[in-house]
Amino acid sequence: MKPYSKISIVLISFTFCFSLSSGANAQLLKKLKKKAERTVERKLEQKTEKETGKAMDSILDPNEKTSKNDNSQGGSSSQGSGNSPSSTGSDSKVEINNPNVSDNLEVYKKYDFVPGDKVLYFDDFSQDFVGDFPSKWNTNATGEVVRINNSENWFELKSGYGVYYLPSTPQLPEDFSLEFDLLAAGLDKNTSSTARLNIIFSDNQEFKAGSEHYVEVSIPLGQYAEFPLRARNYFNNKTGSINTDIQADIRDEVLNQPHIAVSVTKNRYRLWINEEKYVDIPQFVAELNKLKYVKFHINHFKDGKEHIYINNIKIAEGGVDLRRKLLSEGKISTNGILFDSGSANIKPQSLGIVMQISQVLLQDNNIKLKIVGHTDSDGGDDANLKLSKARAEAVKHALVNIYNISPERLQTDGKGESAPVADNSTADGKSQNRRVEFIKI
Repeated sequence: MKPYSKISIVLISFTFCFSLSSGANAQLLKKLKKKAERTVERKLEQKTEKETGKAMDSILDPNEKTSKNDNSQGGSSSQGSGNSPSSTGSDSKVEINNPNVSDNLEVYKKYDFVPGDKVLYFDDFSQDFVGDFPSKWNTNATGEVVRINNSENWFELKSGYGVYYLPSTPQLPEDFSLEFDLLAAGLDKNTSSTARLNIIFSDNQEFKAGSEHYVEVSIPLGQYAEFPLRARNYFNNKTGSINTDIQADIRDEVLNQPHIAVSVTKNRYRLWINEEKYVDIPQFVAELNKLKYVKFHINHFKDGKEHIYINNIKIAEGGVDLRRKLLSEGKISTNGILFDSGSANIKPQSLGIVMQISQVLLQDNNIKLKIVGHTDSDGGDDANLKLSKARAEAVKHALVNIYNISPERLQTDGKGESAPVADNSTADGKSQNRRVEFIKI
């Protein structure tokens, strides 16, 4: 890959600092539009430049200017790269040069992933020491927590071949979701065609896919050609009825810090990479209540050259339809709407939930909603209060500008850190406290 120029570095600075001034915002929006253009053309119907600019202005330019005090809802400000990271010393700090510029939210307009509503596990590795193997994980290989761009901690899966799993998390229910951010560096046309990240739901806590039951979907990371995703199931000590390749070209996504989301609902298995759903198999889980543990397996990576990092891992119990709950109970609370770290900028992968809220409003024109933002306790009280109000306003902007909901039907407020629902001293608790409420009025 070509090295990035000084101009690219300047653009990265704009990406991280766009909320500091309206002038910087204007410049960033132009760059974001250009970055999103290829994706829009490939994955959705053509949209005029005017429409795209309008959506960007209204969603990515909230009027509130907030300081970086509160952690994001599973968000990250670190960036993906196709270049090798450069270590700054023995403390495992890493610099990544390629910016992950968020795609235009319009691209995610039809994104239908909705995470589980009860968080079972969340980890952003903020409570692990840089250079250590994460305290909640186990492996038969090696790895460590690193600091990317002097910003946030990520877990590097360092071995060229190994299994990584969580031995202490609650066992998986029948309905659950898994989300995480993936960062790849050092990948190029010499990367092996067999280099893959495998996501496994297993019946055991051993360093293998499973004993009698497991399902596995593998994400290809090779760059010199288009390689398929692979899906297979294994139940009752034999390969199941599904062992297939799914043709897709995800090379660009792999190099630009994709968000991976998986939903398991009884027998059905779905997997999204960013806004695109690549796997949807109705009878993939052949036996219910057999899959209990999440595992990651990597293979055929060149140690010291090719790097794989994961972050913002969330496992949640699912099954609740937010639309029906809002209609029947008049109120819902979700921590599935994610924001960039310390800001009110909605992460595009949150739009599955926002779309469900819009469907409720479109079904009944008499419904009005109050949107209330909440933060964790990181940062000062005043800053968190301001941030929570700005995030509620950003959700309103998304409903108005993407899903055409009348602004007169929406009110916003923020409670900051004043109404926690979990312990703010843990990553799990903070993840639950960073939430958005929707209340019928």
